[in-house]
Parts: sequence; C-alpha cells; structure tokens
Amino acid sequence: MNARASFTRMEESTAEDWRAIGAEFAPFSRQLPDRVLAHLKLLDGDYGGFPIDRYQHSLQTATRAWSDGRDEEYVVCALLHDIGDTLGCFNHFDIAAAILKPFVSEANLWMVQHHGIFQGYYFFHHIGLDRDLREQYRGHPHFERTAEFCALYDNPAFDPKAETLPITEFEPMVRRVFGEVKQSVYKSSTAIAGN
Repeated sequence: MNARASFTRMEESTAEDWRAIGAEFAPFSRQLPDRVLAHLKLLDGDYGGFPIDRYQHSLQTATRAWSDGRDEEYVVCALLHDIGDTLGCFNHFDIAAAILKPFVSEANLWMVQHHGIFQGYYFFHHIGLDRDLREQYRGHPHFERTAEFCALYDNPAFDPKAETLPITEFEPMVRRVFGEVKQSVYKSSTAIAGN
C-alpha cells in the first residue's frame, strides 16, 4: 500500500501529506486518456433516435476533420465534442469543454463549449427554439471557427454510409493531446503536477 495523507481536515494537511498525494497524482493523471476513451465508448449503441449512434457520430466528426487536414488538437476536440452526452443531457458541450480545457487552445475550447448553440442553427427551429441563437456571439473572435466546425464536421456527421475511421486511429492523438497540460491551476505545482 502506498503512503497516504494523515489529515482529516485539509487545513491540517502538511507538505509531507501533499508529497504522498502528489506521488499518487502523477500515475493517476497519466491514465486520464484511458478513462476519457472508456467514457467516449459509453456512446456506443446510444442512438437517441439519431440515424447513427453517438459514438459513430463522434468518430465520423473526427474522421471528417482529420481527412480535411486539421491538426491533432482540433481532431481530438472533434472526437470528444459530444462526450458529455451521457452526463449532461442539457449541457453536454460544457462537460466536453471542461474535460478538454487544460489541454487545448482557447480557440478550440471556445469552439467545443459553444458548438451546441451553433449546431442549433440546423435544427432548433424544429423544436421550438431560435435557430439564430448563435447570433448573440456574432463578432466574437471564434464565431466563424465554431460555425465552420458545425457546418463542415458536426452537422454532416450522421451518415451511416460515410467514411468513419476506427478509434484506433485517434487513440494516439488523444494520448498526445492529453499528455501536455497547457492551462491548469495545478500546472505550476511541483507536488501535484510533478514538474
């Protein structure tokens, strides 16, 4: 059994406690890509009434982005843009963005976090919502990027006959993107981040 902290209240913790916690954090954080990929796999077989299941939609969205020459970070965002569907039926895009936030650029983060509203342009009018809800963001530096993501990759990725690469094509990309923390409150901590 590995060393464990001895406090019962965080305010009583010591540097030694945090060294023990930090020693566990490093291997745990290295397993994050495995947990993310396992969670994505929960979308397999979940059709929700759509023409293809949510897992195939995710793979197809990533395939379209990769085939179009997008970089790995963008492709990983395309792959994981709907990963929050299982836990956030009403805000899946917020969950996807929260998972990706430490590892992606501001532009890609904004794109993922707002794609739900931008994708609404294609269907909101069918469910009694304003399809132009995205217009509230017109003029934002990432508006066009997000509109393009939906138009080129998310919107058309419901085709049962479309090219869809297997997850094995994307796993190395996920591991590389999740292997570099770009922004986190813990990034500069030597005890937690292992820097």
